Amino acid sequence: MSREFLQNVDELIRARYPLLYVVTWEEERVRQLLAEVARAQGKSLLEWSITDGLRAIVGERRAPGPNQKRERNVLALLNEILQADASCIYLLKDFHTYLEAPEIVRQMRDLCQALRSSHKTMVICSPFLKIPVELEKAVTIVDLPLPSYEELSRLLDERVLRGPGPRSYRIQLTPAERDGIIKAAQGLTLTEAENAFAKSIVRDKTLDGRDVQAIMFEKVQIIRKSGLLEYYDLTSGLTTLGGMDLLKDWVRKRVRAFSQEAREYGLPPPRGILLMGVQGCGKSLAAKSIATVWSLPLLRLDMSRIFQGYIGSSEDNMRRALKVAESLAPVVLWIDEIEKAFSGVEGSSATDAGTTARVIGQYLTWMQEKSSPVFVVATANNVQHLPPELLRKGRLDEIFFIDLPRTREAAEIFSIHLKRLRRDPAAFDLNLLAAAAKGFSGAEIEQAIISAMYDSFFAGREVTTQDILNSLQETVPLSRTMRESIDSLRAWAADRARPASSLADPKRNTDNGSL
Repeated sequence: MSREFLQNVDELIRARYPLLYVVTWEEERVRQLLAEVARAQGKSLLEWSITDGLRAIVGERRAPGPNQKRERNVLALLNEILQADASCIYLLKDFHTYLEAPEIVRQMRDLCQALRSSHKTMVICSPFLKIPVELEKAVTIVDLPLPSYEELSRLLDERVLRGPGPRSYRIQLTPAERDGIIKAAQGLTLTEAENAFAKSIVRDKTLDGRDVQAIMFEKVQIIRKSGLLEYYDLTSGLTTLGGMDLLKDWVRKRVRAFSQEAREYGLPPPRGILLMGVQGCGKSLAAKSIATVWSLPLLRLDMSRIFQGYIGSSEDNMRRALKVAESLAPVVLWIDEIEKAFSGVEGSSATDAGTTARVIGQYLTWMQEKSSPVFVVATANNVQHLPPELLRKGRLDEIFFIDLPRTREAAEIFSIHLKRLRRDPAAFDLNLLAAAAKGFSGAEIEQAIISAMYDSFFAGREVTTQDILNSLQETVPLSRTMRESIDSLRAWAADRARPASSLADPKRNTDNGSL
């Protein structure tokens, strides 16, 4: 990845592009890469920051004397760059903060015009992309990719395994464990990876295969710091998911989908699925189960955090969230209730100046063009108002409809929840309970059991089948309260989505789960 960055920057500088903008946190890495470009082209590399002023990194430049100050005034700096008679690359750190001042913007525009006929190039390095409209045509944006496997391998060798000085810790790594540690560090910057390696060593003075989890913890910190994604621990496998045999079969057949073996076979990684259906029937649990079965990190994208009031901030939030997800790939990205965020695209130009439409367009383009192994699990209660381009093949692998559980599936759901609540399912008449729970969702079945247990707990005895039957009789399920809406949803999904359960397929089963 760094080789591609170097080649791109080298070509842009040779073509006399006046102003490059590198979006990254890794200032030290940018400095090292630009120094390599400067040496290859026989140029000087000068670095500027508001704290240190202008100083030489590569090449000759007179150092300031004891009574001289390095130039910290921004306008004076830009004037010095204009008047300098040399072949130079200027690395300007955190310069985006000065691009709000009209005089700085005007000076930058004049400078960019003058630099086109010189051998000087300005490179802004900042973790944020902030470009005034006046400079949009003059700036070339360059994204510095995260360190590659080879770079992380070199870091591990040079700083940890063969580091300078005496070593006070033990290295106990097989080739497979070393490979696992490097892969666990992918998605971290070089500094973050080095910190993760050091923390793993400090814990027990040993670096071994067990340290993969400590490195994964650093990734969790990245997610928390982003403020846009939530990390979920893997706890729910397919055994906690009642029914949905067709969905489970689809998931099991893709357990090795992200392996090198699958790549060598010629298979592309799966892109994503949409889980739609009746509320409370296990869509969120299915998303968690997929990540657990595939042993991949699970991230939840909270769309309410994406949309903010400032112009351009929503689009930037979406870009940053997707970039964080890609940095942790392979990963499962869960977007819950996607219809609430994306259903307003038709009137976006009138209600929010087109922000929703731009965010949706950004997401759709990413879904279409992404090459990183980020598997999207989108859940929705109603997809009728979603843009049709979101649902087409190529962006999603499949659309599954999760209906109310049938009698056999309801019995399985009763068994799962009773076990989770530390009760023996064999002590209950599951068939009787399942028949009484016709039209109940999985969430309603769970709450009926909990309500029955509160009653028995208050009475000072063990919960019985009759207690749960009484609780079911007292509950009005959603399928009865919202009968018309659910019937409409079922009618829409009948020939537009794939059933998650073979029992929900009217061609195979006559028990439609309705009341």
